[in-house]
Amino acid sequence: MLTDNGNRSTWNINYIFCDDTSLHKINVEYLNHDTYTDIITFPLEVTSQHIEADIFISVDRVKENAAQFEVDFKKELLRVMAHGILHLIGYSDKSDEEKSTMRVAEDLAINTYYTI
Repeated sequence: MLTDNGNRSTWNINYIFCDDTSLHKINVEYLNHDTYTDIITFPLEVTSQHIEADIFISVDRVKENAAQFEVDFKKELLRVMAHGILHLIGYSDKSDEEKSTMRVAEDLAINTYYTI
């Protein structure tokens, strides 16, 4: 189940779609990680009333992941977009247990999208 206080009155989320090269450069410059990734979330302001963030997504990596996991590109893109939001509301994915919890929450977000 997704957990959040549910009382936030404003959200300002900027999704920036880019390629592998651009996101890799950001990963090295700002996080000192010399790896490719599908998403980087930069929380600009997170309070009990407001969330503001920039979420960078590599379209190249999303396409590759969709092919690797044999899922539709749109579904993989929704998963990654949800992943960024989940980080903002307190989910982590450092441990195996956290990754499992994150995956369940991502699936719930995707399934909610498809039932709207």
